[in-house]
Amino acid sequence: MTPFAAKIRQIRKARGISQKEMAEALGVSPAYLSALEHGHRSPPNWVMVQKIIGYLNVIWDEADELQRLAELSHPRVVIDTAGLSSRATGVANLLAQRIGELSEQDLLRISEVVEEMLSRKKA
Repeated sequence: MTPFAAKIRQIRKARGISQKEMAEALGVSPAYLSALEHGHRSPPNWVMVQKIIGYLNVIWDEADELQRLAELSHPRVVIDTAGLSSRATGVANLLAQRIGELSEQDLLRISEVVEEMLSRKKA
């Protein structure tokens, strides 16, 4: 499941909305919405994200979060390390081969460290 899928599913269920109801309101098939919620589809385009935001009636920070999560929710990630160091290629391959062995806590720690490092680079 992608981060975007998890979030829209959480909001939809908290509001007691069925997939069928939401799909009908968005003008998509229930099968499409189900595939999107299970991370079997690429993230929706900007227009569809805006429809989802409008339908779920989320505003401000939550709408921004959904847009950001959609951008981070490609179910099949490709990391192009051509031209990067051998260490970059090694790290990418290690994650690709063994990411399934990491716990949610491990993934959270890795995510926090990477985000902290990247935010320092921006400053």
